[in-house]
Amino acid sequence: MQLLKDRILKDGNIAPGGVLKVDSFLNHQIDVNLLNEIGKEFKRLFSDVKVDKILTIEASGIGIACVAAQYFDVPVVFAKKAKSKNIEGGVFSSKIMSFTYGKTYDVMVSVKFLKPDENILIIDDFLASGKAIIGLVDIVKQAGANVSGVGIVIEKSFQDGGQTLRDMGINLKSLAVIKSMDDEGNLEFED
Repeated sequence: MQLLKDRILKDGNIAPGGVLKVDSFLNHQIDVNLLNEIGKEFKRLFSDVKVDKILTIEASGIGIACVAAQYFDVPVVFAKKAKSKNIEGGVFSSKIMSFTYGKTYDVMVSVKFLKPDENILIIDDFLASGKAIIGLVDIVKQAGANVSGVGIVIEKSFQDGGQTLRDMGINLKSLAVIKSMDDEGNLEFED
């Protein structure tokens, strides 16, 4: 998606440790017009699969998933990183390691929001090691539902998450795939 790649080059910053900061337009301050185009592109890329719900993880994936859900005309469910008082009854849960935060979370979804045989599209902002997505796939499987696909805004192909998901047979589509980047600010996209 050229619009996204251009925006990453213009406003993205590479922080030490392999962290691409896109907080000025994607995951802290949000450019809603860009998100709208991202939502349209996910609908185009996944137009051939059945989608009953979109699943994401808090917090950065929620805005992206909500905008995309308008084009699929389906609800969004997000995995929470902590059990709160407003989650009643059972939960599906999985442990995930966050690349960005270097922390392991127990993420959970109430059993009332994922049903057997539903078709779930997973959407998130970044794919690096793939741990968050693998955790969400695990939750979908616990529910007896089907993973229709995984939509990622920015994939770092120089890390192993994308290959791991593809090796699992996941229908993975990424809008911008970064082949390489370094701490000097050099960034190269795959075609």
